[in-house]
This record gives sequence, C-alpha cells and structure tokens, in this order.
Amino acid sequence: MTYSRKNISAIAGYVPGEQPRGRTFIKLNTNENPYPPSPAVAKALKEFNPDRLRLYSEPSAMAVRNAAADVLGYTPAHYLIGNGSDDLLTIALRTFVDQDGKAAFTNPSYSLYPVLADLQGAQRVPVELTDDFDLPENTLETIDGATLFLVANPNAPTGNLISKERLRRIAEQFHGVLWIDEAYVDFAGKTCLDLVGEFPNVVVSRTLSKSYSLAGLRLGIACANPDLIFEMNKVKDSYNIDMIAQALAEAAIRDQESMKNNARKIIATRERVASQLKDMGCDVLPSAANFIFVRPPMEAAILFKELREEGFLVRYFNLPRIDDRIRITIGTDEDMDSFVKAVKGILERHR
Repeated sequence: MTYSRKNISAIAGYVPGEQPRGRTFIKLNTNENPYPPSPAVAKALKEFNPDRLRLYSEPSAMAVRNAAADVLGYTPAHYLIGNGSDDLLTIALRTFVDQDGKAAFTNPSYSLYPVLADLQGAQRVPVELTDDFDLPENTLETIDGATLFLVANPNAPTGNLISKERLRRIAEQFHGVLWIDEAYVDFAGKTCLDLVGEFPNVVVSRTLSKSYSLAGLRLGIACANPDLIFEMNKVKDSYNIDMIAQALAEAAIRDQESMKNNARKIIATRERVASQLKDMGCDVLPSAANFIFVRPPMEAAILFKELREEGFLVRYFNLPRIDDRIRITIGTDEDMDSFVKAVKGILERHR
C-alpha cells in the first residue's frame, strides 16, 4: 500500500550528480566552482555573532535583496531570494501553474524541470530544441496554453546560449510567464536581465552556486516585475533563507571582482581543454557555461565508466539525443591537465 499522491508514486524524482564518499575523486560532475569563494565571505562568517541564532532570520532577506539591487540594478522590490535557485523554480510552479495546468520547458535541458511539473500535477509541455540545441521556430505554437515556460540560458547540459532576441520575441507574444534560468550566466558574458524592465511576464533567476563558489550555501535570486514578486512571496516559506546564509550571500554579491576573477580563470581553462579534446577527435559544443558537453570518438557510457575507475567523476545522461556525450565541469588547471591525460590514455586503448 502507498499513501502518497498518485503523481508522486508515478515519478522517479530528480537524481543529482554523485557526491562520493570513502574515495577521493576529481569531481567534474556537478558544475561546482573549483576555486574558493570571495575572502569577504570568510570575513563575514568569522564576524558573525552566533548569539543572533536564537532569533528568526529576516523573512524577506532584505540585505541580500539590497545587495542584488545595488549590483544588478532595479529595486529591492524586484527581487525574491530562494534556498538555491531550485527553491525558486519550485515556487514558480506553485505560483504560476495550476494542477493539471501546462508547464513548458526546453528539452534537453535541466532535468529538474519535468520533475517539478510532475510534482505540481501539471501537464508537461517539452519544447524540443533543434539539432544545435536552439529554440525551434514553432516554440510559440508549442507553448500555447502553458502558463510558465522555463528556459535555461546558457542551457544545461549543452552549454549553449540562446539569443536575447529570440527570447524577447517570445516574451512579447507569450501569455504566460517566461522564466529565464541564468545559473551559468557569469561564464557567458551576456544576460537577459534587461528584459525584466521591458516585460511584466519575464523572470530572470541566478544562483550563487556556480560563479560565486557557494553551492553549499544554497542561495538563488529571482528578478522580476514587483507584481510577480508579490505573488511568489505568497508561496515561499516564511523563513526560507537562514541568517548565516543571508550574511554570507550579501558579502559575496558585493565582491563582484572576486567572482569575476574566478570566472575568467574558468573560461580560459574551458577554452584550452575544449581545444585539447578536439585535437583527440572529440566533438565539443561551444560553451557559455562552466562545463563542456563532449561527444568522444568511443561510446560515451564506456568513457564515463572508465574515467570513474581512474578517479574522475563526470556526468553521463542516458537520455535520447544526448546519450552519446558526457558533461565535464571545468576544474582547476591542474585537475584538468590530469583529466585530459586520462582521456587521452583511455581513447588510445580503444583505438
């Protein structure tokens, strides 16, 4: 006997990337930043007074919203802070999509999107990306009737960037909420944040997990018209961001130079490794993220397995259209040198 709702029993749930225990791996599988966060974060943690923890945290995370407004633009009323961007995506489904309503999302893309639709009891509306993983010409026809359209930009796991003009045309004609998930935008050099000021139905979300090196902190930022923020605030948990996370997030956001320095290092390493893998016969998609999506000249599943045996964790998705590729997070130069050497050895054994 099961006591859960039918739609919960019917789904497998989201499967995160492996977090190993008991063995030392070079982790290139969950798009974490290989460099430490801003020194301002360590300073804020050291100066935090633990006596304050007897109190509830500020429910709207005002200090973080103020920092986001000062750095990214708009007003604090344009921002909602979540326990990671995944929390914000859950809030989006609960706010904008009725049970048995329609939730649209790109495919292949972040594998949490369809899971969230299932949890909400909504109808999935996948938008199949083109062969080069761009939005198809019939996107507006496909999402007609949906009340929310989730677009990762840069896309994951492919790493490509969808043009702002394509997204602007959708925002102009779509009758629902266009949610642009910019988790990797600091590695791209381009953003759609200005669309929030142009359209009342656009939300742009960010995370501190990638470029800010704070995956363990769990903090996401959504920017939208204050009317949309007002509605989402009805749905979020009252105290969804703890006091320590708020203090550290504010410090990280205000130190933009530290974040940008790390992002520049990762971008340089990304381009170098992509070139090296191409020289070995791999097909590497152009990436605007902190990872690359690679089709090796052998079975991707076997390369994934053999890399793990040699101490390297990458991500393999056994899914249609992308089961011939692996996703590789960009680590330090030292880690990536070891990785490239391991790939070269495995490919030579399989020639």
